[in-house]
Amino acid sequence: MAKIVVQGGQRLMGTVKVHGAKNAVLPIIAASILGSKGESVLEEVPNLSDVGNLRALLEVMGVETGEAGSGILRLNAELAHSTEAPAELVRKLRASFLVLGPLLGRFGKARVSMPGGCSIGERKVDLHIKGFEAMGAQVEQGDSFIEAVAAGGRLKGATIYLDFASVGATQNIMMAAVLAEGKTIIENAAKEPEIVDLANYLNKMGADVRGAGTDTIRINGVDEMFGAEHMIIPDRIEAGTFLVAAAISGGDVFVEGAISNHLAPLIAKLKEAGATVIDDVTGVRVKADGPLKPLEVKTLVYPGFPTDLQAQMMSLLTVIPGTSYVTETVFENRFMHVAELRRMGADIKVNGRTATVNGVEQLHGAKVTSTDLRAGACLILAGLVAKGHTEIHGVHHIDRGYVDIVQKFADLGAQIERIEPEEIKAVEEALGQAFL
Repeated sequence: MAKIVVQGGQRLMGTVKVHGAKNAVLPIIAASILGSKGESVLEEVPNLSDVGNLRALLEVMGVETGEAGSGILRLNAELAHSTEAPAELVRKLRASFLVLGPLLGRFGKARVSMPGGCSIGERKVDLHIKGFEAMGAQVEQGDSFIEAVAAGGRLKGATIYLDFASVGATQNIMMAAVLAEGKTIIENAAKEPEIVDLANYLNKMGADVRGAGTDTIRINGVDEMFGAEHMIIPDRIEAGTFLVAAAISGGDVFVEGAISNHLAPLIAKLKEAGATVIDDVTGVRVKADGPLKPLEVKTLVYPGFPTDLQAQMMSLLTVIPGTSYVTETVFENRFMHVAELRRMGADIKVNGRTATVNGVEQLHGAKVTSTDLRAGACLILAGLVAKGHTEIHGVHHIDRGYVDIVQKFADLGAQIERIEPEEIKAVEEALGQAFL
């Protein structure tokens, strides 16, 4: 397996551009199934393993996909025919479950295997099912699959209250409802920027979606939808990762494409810690050339502090003098990176859903393993300031959410490299020969 090696001690300086948002592009690719006529052209599509896996899933269903230049993806669902998502593809990523809504909306039936993805906690699909059933679908849930059939072949509009403002459930119900008969109202809907981006794409396809970005979304069902052109929003989590990287390294980094409104909780915390944050029309700059102060951080659904930036923020807190507290309220199993940070000398104690972080003077390099996507980013950040070199395994997790992350950090002055399996094997063989 590939690994990333970081030599600590370098102050990051310069400009880095973020790619299109992983969490926005995946539901939008799934939504392309709804277009029974015409072609969709998506711009700023990140070259991620999750995107590749979802494309492969859609191709099995009869959707034509193809690239048309860097970051441009063409999708044609006119000939889509299969309403079943095979297990071997669905298990590769959580977002594959989002094909259930558009399949059910367009064809009136769908069978989808239970999804995979990072093991960061229990992410139930009961809210998705609740929404589909409210719209008249009969849903059968097995040990490894969910099958839904709309009564009469078409869903009916309904008022649906979500017990939790789930992003995935909001997206899936939205995509199912756009072709339903009548009006659908989603109450306590998720408000994330990725929800707004999906709504904008659906409306370009001919849907009538209003209220995205608020807690109440109203959808008037239409009879047919078409392919459309759309540009994916910048990735706020990638942007936030580099903003934290600037702070932890005592650097000065301009993150091109970062939208400050999407990152308000993180920016507030960086300012509270003592970093200088400069908002610009084209991005956000962070300077951290002085001592930083400890923080209390609590993750919440949007517009609260993002759970997807919790691990990265914790890496920063490990080297800030004093005691910081991190409380995780979104996922119950999202402290797996704590054990890996401890290998590097971090002083962290976990009690339930709260981690107490006592800042240390110096982290030290170690062999660590990325347990999920954001934990991988966290370990890279810790490696930037650790004494010696840090060897990060489980790189496949990082590949799911970051494009060219090693090169981007290198361009900012980090001493970092990615070593592929064949290179590792060659070194091991050379070492073996040396001892013969």
